[in-house]
Amino acid sequence: MDYEPPFLDVYKPLLLQNSHGVGVNDGVSGIRNDKSEWCELPLIDLSRLSLDHIEREECMKEMSEAARTWGFFQVVNHGVSQELLQNLRHEQMEVFRNPFAEKSRENFLNLPPRSYRWGNPSATNLSQISWSEALHLFLPDIARIEDQHQSLRSSIEAFASAVAPLAESLLQILAQKLNMKFSYFQENCSANTCFLRLNRYPPCPLHSRVFGLLPHTDSSFLTILNQDQIGGLQLMKDGKWISVKPNPQALVVNIGDLFQAVSNDMYISAKHQVVGGEKEERFSVAYFYNPRKDAVIESEMMPAVYRKFSFGEYREQIEKDVKETGDKVGLSRFLL
Repeated sequence: MDYEPPFLDVYKPLLLQNSHGVGVNDGVSGIRNDKSEWCELPLIDLSRLSLDHIEREECMKEMSEAARTWGFFQVVNHGVSQELLQNLRHEQMEVFRNPFAEKSRENFLNLPPRSYRWGNPSATNLSQISWSEALHLFLPDIARIEDQHQSLRSSIEAFASAVAPLAESLLQILAQKLNMKFSYFQENCSANTCFLRLNRYPPCPLHSRVFGLLPHTDSSFLTILNQDQIGGLQLMKDGKWISVKPNPQALVVNIGDLFQAVSNDMYISAKHQVVGGEKEERFSVAYFYNPRKDAVIESEMMPAVYRKFSFGEYREQIEKDVKETGDKVGLSRFLL
Protein backbone atom coordinates (compact mmCIF):
# COMPACT_ATOMS: atom_id res chain seq x y z
CA MET A 1 0.00 0.00 0.00
CA ASP A 2 1.43 3.35 -0.98
CA TYR A 3 0.72 4.93 2.41
CA GLU A 4 2.92 2.53 4.43
CA PRO A 5 6.38 3.76 5.44
CA PRO A 6 9.21 1.61 4.00
CA PHE A 7 10.02 -0.14 7.27
CA LEU A 8 11.27 -3.41 5.77
CA ASP A 9 13.44 -1.69 3.17
CA VAL A 10 15.14 0.61 5.70
CA TYR A 11 15.49 -1.98 8.44
CA LYS A 12 16.54 -4.82 6.11
CA PRO A 13 20.29 -4.67 6.95
CA LEU A 14 19.55 -4.91 10.68
CA LEU A 15 17.08 -7.73 10.14
CA LEU A 16 19.61 -9.68 8.10
CA GLN A 17 22.17 -9.26 10.86
CA ASN A 18 19.65 -10.81 13.25
CA SER A 19 18.18 -13.43 10.93
CA HIS A 20 18.40 -16.11 13.63
CA GLY A 21 15.00 -14.83 14.79
CA VAL A 22 15.76 -14.20 18.45
CA GLY A 23 13.96 -11.24 19.92
CA VAL A 24 15.58 -7.98 20.90
CA ASN A 25 18.15 -8.50 23.65
CA ASP A 26 17.56 -12.25 23.43
CA GLY A 27 14.15 -12.16 25.01
CA VAL A 28 14.77 -9.77 27.88
CA SER A 29 13.45 -6.67 26.10
CA GLY A 30 9.92 -7.10 27.38
CA ILE A 31 8.24 -7.45 23.98
CA ARG A 32 5.21 -9.47 25.05
CA ASN A 33 2.02 -9.62 23.04
CA ASP A 34 -0.01 -11.95 25.27
CA LYS A 35 -3.28 -10.08 25.88
CA SER A 36 -4.40 -12.72 28.39
CA GLU A 37 -2.15 -10.92 30.88
CA TRP A 38 -3.77 -7.52 30.46
CA CYS A 39 -3.91 -5.45 33.64
CA GLU A 40 -6.36 -2.66 34.45
CA LEU A 41 -4.90 0.65 35.59
CA PRO A 42 -6.28 2.41 38.69
CA LEU A 43 -9.61 3.92 37.60
CA ILE A 44 -10.57 7.40 38.80
CA ASP A 45 -14.18 8.56 38.35
CA LEU A 46 -13.91 12.35 38.09
CA SER A 47 -17.64 12.82 38.73
CA ARG A 48 -16.80 12.19 42.40
CA LEU A 49 -15.05 15.56 42.51
CA SER A 50 -18.43 17.30 42.39
CA LEU A 51 -19.90 15.28 45.28
CA ASP A 52 -19.56 15.95 49.01
CA HIS A 53 -16.26 16.88 50.64
CA ILE A 54 -15.47 13.33 51.83
CA GLU A 55 -16.03 11.82 48.38
CA ARG A 56 -13.99 14.54 46.70
CA GLU A 57 -11.08 14.09 49.09
CA GLU A 58 -11.12 10.32 48.62
CA CYS A 59 -11.07 10.74 44.84
CA MET A 60 -8.10 13.12 45.05
CA LYS A 61 -6.31 10.76 47.41
CA GLU A 62 -6.73 7.83 45.02
CA MET A 63 -5.37 9.91 42.17
CA SER A 64 -2.32 10.95 44.16
CA GLU A 65 -1.69 7.38 45.32
CA ALA A 66 -1.80 6.11 41.73
CA ALA A 67 0.71 8.79 40.71
CA ARG A 68 3.00 7.68 43.53
CA THR A 69 2.81 3.94 42.96
CA TRP A 70 2.02 3.49 39.26
CA GLY A 71 2.85 6.79 37.60
CA PHE A 72 -0.26 5.96 35.53
CA PHE A 73 -4.02 5.97 36.04
CA GLN A 74 -7.13 6.25 33.90
CA VAL A 75 -10.04 8.66 34.25
CA VAL A 76 -13.72 8.37 33.32
CA ASN A 77 -16.39 11.08 33.29
CA HIS A 78 -13.58 13.35 32.11
CA GLY A 79 -15.71 15.72 30.04
CA VAL A 80 -14.25 14.81 26.64
CA SER A 81 -17.16 13.50 24.57
CA GLN A 82 -17.08 10.17 22.73
CA GLU A 83 -18.31 11.95 19.61
CA LEU A 84 -15.31 14.27 19.68
CA LEU A 85 -12.92 11.32 20.16
CA GLN A 86 -14.56 9.34 17.36
CA ASN A 87 -14.38 12.29 14.96
CA LEU A 88 -10.68 12.74 15.71
CA ARG A 89 -10.02 9.01 15.25
CA HIS A 90 -11.70 9.11 11.83
CA GLU A 91 -9.65 12.12 10.74
CA GLN A 92 -6.51 10.54 12.14
CA MET A 93 -7.07 7.38 10.10
CA GLU A 94 -7.67 9.45 6.98
CA VAL A 95 -4.54 11.59 7.28
CA PHE A 96 -2.30 8.54 7.70
CA ARG A 97 -3.86 7.07 4.53
CA ASN A 98 -2.13 9.77 2.48
CA PRO A 99 0.61 8.33 0.24
CA PHE A 100 3.95 8.04 2.03
CA ALA A 101 5.55 10.28 -0.60
CA GLU A 102 3.02 12.96 0.35
CA LYS A 103 3.35 12.51 4.12
CA SER A 104 7.14 12.67 3.99
CA ARG A 105 7.16 15.98 2.08
CA GLU A 106 8.82 18.75 4.11
CA ASN A 107 5.68 20.90 4.15
CA PHE A 108 3.05 18.16 4.53
CA LEU A 109 -0.26 19.79 5.60
CA ASN A 110 1.66 23.10 5.61
CA LEU A 111 3.22 22.09 8.94
CA PRO A 112 6.82 22.72 10.09
CA PRO A 113 9.54 20.26 9.01
CA ARG A 114 9.61 16.94 10.89
CA SER A 115 6.00 17.24 12.02
CA TYR A 116 5.50 13.88 10.32
CA ARG A 117 7.84 11.21 11.63
CA TRP A 118 8.11 7.49 11.17
CA GLY A 119 10.18 4.68 12.62
CA ASN A 120 13.83 5.24 13.36
CA PRO A 121 15.77 5.27 10.06
CA SER A 122 19.02 5.87 11.99
CA ALA A 123 18.64 2.71 14.11
CA THR A 124 21.84 0.68 14.45
CA ASN A 125 20.36 -2.42 16.11
CA LEU A 126 16.99 -4.13 16.57
CA SER A 127 16.46 -2.62 20.02
CA GLN A 128 16.22 0.83 18.38
CA ILE A 129 13.62 -0.10 15.77
CA SER A 130 10.25 1.62 16.12
CA TRP A 131 7.40 0.37 13.90
CA SER A 132 5.12 3.41 13.96
CA GLU A 133 4.40 6.78 12.39
CA ALA A 134 3.23 9.99 13.99
CA LEU A 135 2.26 13.63 13.56
CA HIS A 136 3.83 15.94 16.16
CA LEU A 137 1.85 19.15 16.52
CA PHE A 138 2.67 22.06 18.79
CA LEU A 139 -0.69 23.64 19.52
CA PRO A 140 0.08 26.99 17.80
CA ASP A 141 0.86 25.07 14.58
CA ILE A 142 -2.59 23.48 14.35
CA ALA A 143 -3.95 26.68 12.78
CA ARG A 144 -1.44 26.25 9.93
CA ILE A 145 -3.10 23.07 8.64
CA GLU A 146 -4.34 23.68 5.11
CA ASP A 147 -7.98 24.51 4.40
CA GLN A 148 -8.34 21.35 2.31
CA HIS A 149 -7.84 19.47 5.61
CA GLN A 150 -10.21 21.70 7.57
CA SER A 151 -12.05 18.76 9.17
CA LEU A 152 -8.75 17.41 10.50
CA ARG A 153 -7.81 20.83 11.83
CA SER A 154 -11.21 21.29 13.49
CA SER A 155 -11.10 17.86 15.13
CA ILE A 156 -7.60 18.43 16.51
CA GLU A 157 -8.54 21.89 17.78
CA ALA A 158 -11.64 20.50 19.49
CA PHE A 159 -9.62 17.76 21.19
CA ALA A 160 -6.94 20.18 22.38
CA SER A 161 -9.58 22.60 23.69
CA ALA A 162 -11.27 19.81 25.67
CA VAL A 163 -8.13 18.17 27.05
CA ALA A 164 -6.21 21.31 28.06
CA PRO A 165 -8.52 22.24 31.00
CA LEU A 166 -8.66 18.57 32.02
CA ALA A 167 -4.86 18.44 32.21
CA GLU A 168 -4.77 21.61 34.31
CA SER A 169 -7.46 20.28 36.64
CA LEU A 170 -5.64 16.98 37.20
CA LEU A 171 -2.32 18.71 37.68
CA GLN A 172 -3.82 21.12 40.19
CA ILE A 173 -5.15 18.22 42.26
CA LEU A 174 -1.86 16.33 42.15
CA ALA A 175 0.07 19.47 43.12
CA GLN A 176 -2.34 20.20 45.96
CA LYS A 177 -1.83 16.72 47.44
CA LEU A 178 1.89 17.52 47.74
CA ASN A 179 1.29 21.08 49.00
CA MET A 180 2.82 22.47 45.82
CA LYS A 181 1.82 25.84 44.39
CA PHE A 182 -0.31 25.45 41.27
CA SER A 183 0.67 29.01 40.29
CA TYR A 184 4.09 27.59 39.32
CA PHE A 185 2.48 25.57 36.53
CA GLN A 186 0.21 28.43 35.47
CA GLU A 187 3.19 30.76 35.13
CA ASN A 188 5.29 28.33 33.08
CA CYS A 189 2.76 26.48 30.93
CA SER A 190 0.26 27.60 28.30
CA ALA A 191 -1.40 26.45 25.09
CA ASN A 192 1.69 27.71 23.25
CA THR A 193 4.00 25.29 25.11
CA CYS A 194 1.97 22.06 24.89
CA PHE A 195 1.78 19.64 21.97
CA LEU A 196 -0.13 16.70 20.54
CA ARG A 197 1.11 13.51 18.95
CA LEU A 198 -1.15 11.51 16.63
CA ASN A 199 0.14 7.93 16.47
CA ARG A 200 -0.41 5.06 14.08
CA TYR A 201 1.06 1.58 14.60
CA PRO A 202 0.81 -0.36 11.31
CA PRO A 203 0.50 -4.15 11.20
CA CYS A 204 3.95 -5.54 11.93
CA PRO A 205 5.16 -8.87 10.52
CA LEU A 206 8.00 -8.76 13.08
CA HIS A 207 5.80 -7.88 16.06
CA SER A 208 7.56 -10.32 18.41
CA ARG A 209 11.00 -8.91 17.57
CA VAL A 210 10.64 -5.13 17.35
CA PHE A 211 8.80 -2.37 19.20
CA GLY A 212 5.88 -0.31 18.02
CA LEU A 213 7.30 2.48 20.20
CA LEU A 214 10.56 2.14 22.11
CA PRO A 215 10.65 2.00 25.94
CA HIS A 216 10.77 5.56 27.26
CA THR A 217 9.50 8.03 29.83
CA ASP A 218 7.67 11.22 28.85
CA SER A 219 9.48 14.55 29.26
CA SER A 220 6.27 16.38 30.16
CA PHE A 221 4.66 17.36 33.43
CA LEU A 222 1.61 15.29 32.52
CA THR A 223 0.43 13.27 29.51
CA ILE A 224 -3.17 12.41 28.59
CA LEU A 225 -3.68 9.57 26.12
CA ASN A 226 -6.69 8.39 24.16
CA GLN A 227 -6.13 4.95 22.66
CA ASP A 228 -8.25 2.60 20.60
CA GLN A 229 -9.33 -0.87 21.74
CA ILE A 230 -6.56 -2.84 20.05
CA GLY A 231 -4.17 -2.69 22.98
CA GLY A 232 -0.39 -2.58 22.93
CA LEU A 233 0.51 -0.06 25.65
CA GLN A 234 2.74 -1.57 28.33
CA LEU A 235 4.29 -0.01 31.41
CA MET A 236 6.99 -0.97 33.86
CA LYS A 237 5.61 -1.87 37.30
CA ASP A 238 7.74 -3.43 40.04
CA GLY A 239 10.43 -4.33 37.52
CA LYS A 240 8.05 -6.09 35.11
CA TRP A 241 6.28 -5.08 31.91
CA ILE A 242 2.50 -5.23 32.18
CA SER A 243 -0.01 -4.76 29.36
CA VAL A 244 -2.68 -2.10 29.86
CA LYS A 245 -6.21 -3.29 29.16
CA PRO A 246 -8.02 -0.70 27.01
CA ASN A 247 -11.10 0.96 28.49
CA PRO A 248 -13.37 2.55 25.84
CA GLN A 249 -14.71 5.13 28.30
CA ALA A 250 -11.39 6.15 29.83
CA LEU A 251 -8.46 8.41 29.07
CA VAL A 252 -5.03 7.28 30.27
CA VAL A 253 -3.00 9.76 32.35
CA ASN A 254 0.67 9.45 33.18
CA ILE A 255 3.23 11.43 35.11
CA GLY A 256 6.14 12.87 33.12
CA ASP A 257 9.78 13.44 34.03
CA LEU A 258 9.30 17.10 34.93
CA PHE A 259 6.58 16.33 37.49
CA GLN A 260 8.77 13.61 39.00
CA ALA A 261 11.54 16.19 39.35
CA VAL A 262 9.46 18.98 40.91
CA SER A 263 7.75 16.45 43.20
CA ASN A 264 11.17 15.24 44.41
CA ASP A 265 10.40 11.67 43.29
CA MET A 266 7.08 11.57 45.18
CA TYR A 267 5.37 10.98 41.82
CA ILE A 268 6.98 8.61 39.34
CA SER A 269 7.46 8.94 35.60
CA ALA A 270 7.06 5.29 34.67
CA LYS A 271 8.82 3.76 31.70
CA HIS A 272 6.38 2.57 29.03
CA GLN A 273 6.40 1.15 25.51
CA VAL A 274 4.09 -0.02 22.74
CA VAL A 275 4.18 -3.48 21.19
CA GLY A 276 2.92 -3.97 17.67
CA GLY A 277 0.26 -6.26 16.28
CA GLU A 278 0.79 -8.75 13.49
CA LYS A 279 -2.38 -7.95 11.56
CA GLU A 280 -4.11 -5.06 13.34
CA GLU A 281 -3.23 -1.39 13.18
CA ARG A 282 -3.49 0.72 16.31
CA PHE A 283 -4.20 4.43 16.77
CA SER A 284 -3.73 6.77 19.71
CA VAL A 285 -3.44 10.49 20.40
CA ALA A 286 -1.45 11.99 23.26
CA TYR A 287 -1.55 15.48 24.77
CA PHE A 288 1.67 16.58 26.48
CA TYR A 289 1.44 19.29 29.14
CA ASN A 290 4.83 21.02 28.84
CA PRO A 291 6.35 24.29 30.07
CA ARG A 292 8.18 26.91 28.04
CA LYS A 293 11.85 26.24 27.29
CA ASP A 294 13.21 28.67 29.89
CA ALA A 295 11.03 27.29 32.71
CA VAL A 296 13.11 26.42 35.76
CA ILE A 297 12.54 22.89 37.02
CA GLU A 298 13.20 22.86 40.76
CA SER A 299 11.57 21.12 43.69
CA GLU A 300 10.29 23.05 46.70
CA MET A 301 10.91 19.97 48.86
CA MET A 302 14.11 19.44 50.79
CA PRO A 303 16.54 17.83 50.57
CA ALA A 304 16.28 18.14 46.80
CA VAL A 305 16.90 15.03 44.69
CA TYR A 306 17.73 16.90 41.47
CA ARG A 307 19.71 20.02 40.70
CA LYS A 308 17.93 23.01 39.22
CA PHE A 309 17.68 22.96 35.42
CA SER A 310 15.64 24.50 32.63
CA PHE A 311 13.32 22.58 30.34
CA GLY A 312 15.43 23.69 27.38
CA GLU A 313 18.55 22.28 29.05
CA TYR A 314 16.72 19.02 29.67
CA ARG A 315 15.69 18.70 26.03
CA GLU A 316 19.21 19.47 24.83
CA GLN A 317 20.65 16.78 27.11
CA ILE A 318 18.12 14.23 25.83
CA GLU A 319 18.99 15.02 22.21
CA LYS A 320 22.70 14.69 22.99
CA ASP A 321 22.25 11.35 24.77
CA VAL A 322 20.04 9.91 22.04
CA LYS A 323 22.57 10.94 19.39
CA GLU A 324 25.51 9.49 21.32
CA THR A 325 24.00 6.40 22.93
CA GLY A 326 20.77 5.73 21.02
CA ASP A 327 18.78 6.09 24.24
CA LYS A 328 17.28 8.77 26.46
CA VAL A 329 19.10 8.85 29.80
CA GLY A 330 16.69 11.35 31.36
CA LEU A 331 16.47 12.53 34.95
CA SER A 332 19.47 10.61 36.22
CA ARG A 333 21.65 13.18 34.41
CA PHE A 334 20.39 15.83 36.85
CA LEU A 335 20.73 14.02 40.18
CA LEU A 336 22.51 15.92 42.95
